[in-house]
Amino acid sequence: MPFTLPGSRVVITGAGRGIGRALAQRFAAEGARLALNDLDGDACHEVADELGAIALPGDAASAAGAQTLVSQAASALGGIDLFCANAGIEVGGAETDDAWQRSWDVNVMSHVRAFRALAPAWLTRGEGRFVATVSAAGLLMMPGAAAYSATKHAALAHAEWLSATYGDRGITVQVVCPLGVRTDMVRLDTPHGAVVLGPTLIEPAEVADAVVAGMADDRFLILPHPQVRDYYLARATDTDRWLAGMRRVQAAIDARDD
Repeated sequence: MPFTLPGSRVVITGAGRGIGRALAQRFAAEGARLALNDLDGDACHEVADELGAIALPGDAASAAGAQTLVSQAASALGGIDLFCANAGIEVGGAETDDAWQRSWDVNVMSHVRAFRALAPAWLTRGEGRFVATVSAAGLLMMPGAAAYSATKHAALAHAEWLSATYGDRGITVQVVCPLGVRTDMVRLDTPHGAVVLGPTLIEPAEVADAVVAGMADDRFLILPHPQVRDYYLARATDTDRWLAGMRRVQAAIDARDD
């Protein structure tokens, strides 16, 4: 049976701004019932109040936070039909262990921990949908952002594994992989942001539109920027040529640094 948003029970992390907020607005317009999460409690409550949703602020990346979010949302909504693992961070060129660990926790382990909490009820029901905001960096890479690239690749691999493992048991898994989106995370005042993402910027609402379209046919890859499919194909079929192209992009970034 195709997934329908009206009346569905939806949890969105990172819902205080950007893509998460746009998803919340679009889903609410479609008649979904929402529980919203963000580390920024004020932003979370602002969006929830705007949409008549439930605000459940907190750190969804931690083991305790993920379990609490799923438990509280399921109790408030009477169950969870769709979980949007949307929270993410990008630490730029920071190479400290702390930056890598936080990237790992937010961009990967928040997905692992959320699904771990969701799976028992979904497997019992034989139904559930997990949509992860992975970014095109998970399919390709992001020059100037090593931790972001590596952890988004890991998030993609985790989602692929979930789909292969649970797809025939009623659980649908999808990933959202945009290029540049006009959010606070995209820093056009940095060389890598300006060179890589600046020319590709779309609005968060366009990502939300793509997600709704993607859920209509259960496709695994939701690509708000259609050209990402071609880039992904080029990466797979001629990796050396693709890497040479990425080195040219890096050279353009370095030139802006000079």
